[in-house]
Amino acid sequence: MFDPKYAQLIFSFLMALFMSCIMSLVITLYNVGFIEGIAFVWLKAWLFAFAVALPVINLVSPIVRRLVKVLIKQTH
Repeated sequence: MFDPKYAQLIFSFLMALFMSCIMSLVITLYNVGFIEGIAFVWLKAWLFAFAVALPVINLVSPIVRRLVKVLIKQTH
């Protein structure tokens, strides 16, 4: 298995992989429907979406973590 120091990178990779897969499929089906060759259209969209999602997740996740800390009530 992987060293724990890579946990954030692995999380980001898997989150980008799954979210880009699901979102590109949903958006592709919404825009073009079940057309002939939909698998190719979707895979092309997924590749592009993943290429965008991975760096975005790496950039945005520290900001989101800070926002969550602000929004969550601390109990002591």
